Amino acid sequence: MTDGTRVPVTVLGLGSMGRALAEAFLAAGHPTTVWNRSPDKAAPLVAAGAIHRSAIEDAVRESPLVISCLTTFTATQAALAPASAALSSRTLVTLNSGTPAAAREFADWVAGHGARYLAGAVKNVPTAVGKPDTLLYYGGDRATFDEHVATLRVLGGDTVHLGPEPDLAALYESAVGATLLPALLGFFEGAAVLTARGMTAGSMVPYATKWLQMIESLLPIMADEIDTGDYTKLGSSVGLFHEAIGNEAELGAEAGVDMAWHEPMDDLLRRAVAAGHGEHSITALIEVLRKPTSA
Repeated sequence: MTDGTRVPVTVLGLGSMGRALAEAFLAAGHPTTVWNRSPDKAAPLVAAGAIHRSAIEDAVRESPLVISCLTTFTATQAALAPASAALSSRTLVTLNSGTPAAAREFADWVAGHGARYLAGAVKNVPTAVGKPDTLLYYGGDRATFDEHVATLRVLGGDTVHLGPEPDLAALYESAVGATLLPALLGFFEGAAVLTARGMTAGSMVPYATKWLQMIESLLPIMADEIDTGDYTKLGSSVGLFHEAIGNEAELGAEAGVDMAWHEPMDDLLRRAVAAGHGEHSITALIEVLRKPTSA
């Protein structure tokens, strides 16, 4: 495919992720227009062959496919307000964070301006954009996705259509992303405990990697327990975790590490035991999460 037959693309927002998206399109030979509130961020991309438009409406008019990588749906709508008339007959793809409700509201706004819409998410870091195993998923009209999938696959080889609802990427982003901060905090806590003894955080990496791989292997079992309501297959009980609550405070006192972030999780364990889930697998915590306290 020659440069002349590749779909022109506009990228809105040139933070670290937006810049990576534009670079991937340029590397694949797509005519690429860029826009950013701070125009100086466009200079390296222009040097690489991109077209810069200082007015967002001009950037939108430049291409039939517009990829927006701003912060939230609210910020995206605010930025696109001056370009609302230019959206007509174009396909807008958002790769930003936000709630499912915000995605649905934004989809209605886009449709009201005559554009087709896909809401997506990049499930990796900017340096992974364009690699064969990088995952991006999208919600929205299937025909629109099929029309542009070859171009979207430039951003990552694992490109998935979740379904016709425009809020699905935000829904899965919220669901899958919920594991990130707790996992990172666990790693940071472990590093704090080790470094308090004069050891390096790096010494933990091989073992933490094995541990995460073990957790990965258990996800299908836990998902099956949740889907069937049978909390007897995993083997690691709520009671086992409940009995270890006191160890956190003791370790924290010994190492001089703040363990306060455990308290909400400990509360879930206490409530699960009180609800009769002590002998059930740890997966049964979902029953408590489904019944939040009035507080």
